[in-house]
Amino acid sequence: MAKKGNSHSWNPTNSTRHHSTDAPTTGPKRDPNLGTYDTSQGQETAVLVAVPDKRAPEAQTREYLDELEFLAETAGAQVTKRFVQRLDKPDIRTFVGEGKLAEIKAYVNHARISMVIFDDELSPSQLRNLEAELKVKIVDRSLLIIDIFARRAKSATARTQVELAQYQYLLPRLTGLWTHLDKQRGGGVSQRGPGETEIETDRRVVRERIDFLKEKLKDFDKQSHTQRKSRGGVIRVALVGYTNVGKSTIMNLLSRSDVFAENKLFATVDSTVRKVVLENVPFLLSDTVGFIRKLPTRLIESFKSTLDEIREADLLVHVVDISHPSFEEHIAVVNDTLKDINAADKPMLLVFNKIDQYELDSQALKKHEFEGMNPDEDEIPRPSLEQLQATYMAKMHDPVIFISAQERQNIDELRALLVRHVAALHRQRYPNQGVGEFYEAE
Repeated sequence: MAKKGNSHSWNPTNSTRHHSTDAPTTGPKRDPNLGTYDTSQGQETAVLVAVPDKRAPEAQTREYLDELEFLAETAGAQVTKRFVQRLDKPDIRTFVGEGKLAEIKAYVNHARISMVIFDDELSPSQLRNLEAELKVKIVDRSLLIIDIFARRAKSATARTQVELAQYQYLLPRLTGLWTHLDKQRGGGVSQRGPGETEIETDRRVVRERIDFLKEKLKDFDKQSHTQRKSRGGVIRVALVGYTNVGKSTIMNLLSRSDVFAENKLFATVDSTVRKVVLENVPFLLSDTVGFIRKLPTRLIESFKSTLDEIREADLLVHVVDISHPSFEEHIAVVNDTLKDINAADKPMLLVFNKIDQYELDSQALKKHEFEGMNPDEDEIPRPSLEQLQATYMAKMHDPVIFISAQERQNIDELRALLVRHVAALHRQRYPNQGVGEFYEAE
């Protein structure tokens, strides 16, 4: 998006962002000519900021910030401190109150922090005000997730989807990127300066790029639809779940493939499809992008092609990390997202993974205390794994199974459950075709 006579540009394939303020002396080095930060030089240091509702439980606030820290680490940043301020609603100008902002600024300057990460999406004006006040990179939750997606995307479709999300995020935030040129303005108040002209030029270029990417995704979508149509006559199974619950590890076990799996958030961004045959029962198994709370709407919209694998699946396997203290909330987040993409009414198997990591005592799961938080003195110990198994077996109408993909516990039981349900769905969907006919034809 370079412009004649001006060296400023925005590259959507990395984490570089424009600033009109000076950078700290440590962390990413700032190019005074470009007004950008090179995030490839050394590790970012960051602080986290959350503004929970006054009525939100402290354990929940801690868990949300744990997840935000995990996101930051996945993006390559080292978190050194957390700040929490309980408000009825965030400050309209700077998200946090004046006193808390001064406290954050003092720490940032003292510890020479390079980035401040907020656990909610900031408005364009909040972003500009915070950058002007703190004079470091300001990143909100949406941008952090988009940045991770950009790092993880490998296929042409996924890279296009992420680039679209980046430009959609950038468009309402262009104001202020060119204010340094307004100093060159002369004459009356009503005259436009170069800065305003550059903003309008940027908006036009970004809108044109967004339109181009949308058309490009339509072409990818047509190709994907043709591929999915060619899979007719075979049952399609999609692994779904919260991010980092072990879907890719299960995919590798069932399909004997080498899908990338890592203990980080959003290890899988591209949708992967493999043919699986268990006990002479064939089906197509897809590993899909993980869901997360506060997933940016623009990412859901951009990843339509990938999410079509879920929409068009015959059977969903909902994988849950049973070792996570908030696994029930994760189940709710996934179910809500499935509703948002019109895929909530599909047959579903509930698979509780990571039973080898389950801890009885919730106190063992407590993280370090941090600024603005008080310790929870009356936390209720977690039920035993056997109690959870009995509870979910009793209350769920759909099948439930407890496994450890990492340790390969109860994997044979999972295979048997899949075979039974895939075979039943095949007889229902394709009554005139034997279960193994598609596989033999291939």
